[in-house]
Order: sequence, then C-alpha cells, then structure tokens
Amino acid sequence: MPLDLDDLHRLYGPPGARAVAKSLDHIDRHAAKFLSLSPFCVLGSVGKDGAVDVSPRGGEPGFVKLDGQGRLLLPDRAGNNRLDSLINIVGGSGEVSLIFFIPGVDETLRVVGRAQALDDPSLLASMVEFGKPPKTILEIAVREAFLHCAKALMRSRLWSEDAKADRGVLPSLGEMIRDQTGVGVAEPQADMVARYRTQL
Repeated sequence: MPLDLDDLHRLYGPPGARAVAKSLDHIDRHAAKFLSLSPFCVLGSVGKDGAVDVSPRGGEPGFVKLDGQGRLLLPDRAGNNRLDSLINIVGGSGEVSLIFFIPGVDETLRVVGRAQALDDPSLLASMVEFGKPPKTILEIAVREAFLHCAKALMRSRLWSEDAKADRGVLPSLGEMIRDQTGVGVAEPQADMVARYRTQL
C-alpha cells in the first residue's frame, strides 16, 4: 500500500533546524562562489500537462551567470532539438529546479525559481562559449537556494577514480539507440565523440 504523508513523517521525523534555516530566497556569497566554480548542472522543468523533465547542462566553470542576488542566466546551446526543457518552460508554468555540481566536491547547490526563455542579441553575444553564442538564454528568477549535504555523492563515490566505469562496458550511444529504435547507424563511440567536439 502506498505511503501517505503521515507515514512519511512517522518514518523520517522532522527536519533539523539547520536544514530548514539554510533555505534562502536569494543567491548569497557562498552560493555565488559555488556557481562560479560549477561547470555542470541538471535542470528540472514541468510541462503544462504536469509531466516532469530533467536535462543536463554544462560549460566552462561559471557558465551559469549571476545577475544580482535573484537572477540567473543559463545559456541554452545547440543540442538534439527535442527542446523538452524549453517547451516545458515556454508552454508551461516556467517553474524550474536546478542542482549544481563541482567536480571533486561532494556538496551540491540547489536552486528553485521561475524561468523564461530570451533571445536578446546583446545578451546572447555576452555568453559566447566554444566560439558560439547560445541559441537562447534562460532567465531564472530565484525563489529558493540552498547548499545540499555530501551524503549522496559520498555514497555513490561519484568522483572516486576507483568507482569510474570503463566506457567499454556499454555499447556506444549510437549503437544503443539504433537497437532501441531501428533508426540511424551504429556509430562507434570514438567517431561520435569526435563529431560532438565539432558541435559544442
């Protein structure tokens, strides 16, 4: 039988005072420093039908820019043109949640807010990376920001050298998608990575 809210509170108990107090309504100096060092985040969005999507985003450290204490600018670069996140944001409520990572650091930064997509030429020109401007920029009005403890990354040993999988344990992405769909060719991993490097 599925759990209800009473079950959850019975099983887990109340959050500690610090866990509640750490939730801020802005980006403070520690969160700003975290953002400046982060080359990777995961973006969660919700469509108008309530369907949830998560999507990785990456760039040089600090690729997500801070404008004041309450506004983030996230460049959206060329991808596969599915536009799952952008369709959710533009066609839905705009509510987003992000989690930022710094390689080698087990703590993470979580940010919640409302996003809108922009294509202002001067803003796009200010965020050139890999020799190209982004296609669009997500402007995120921050509603909540807080640092998250290290336990999940410690359990996963995400940054540990001895925990890394050899890429050869999986077929290439091209091979897997070809097998799943019957579409495309079984592009070898090395060829695919070489192609990606020209498209960043």
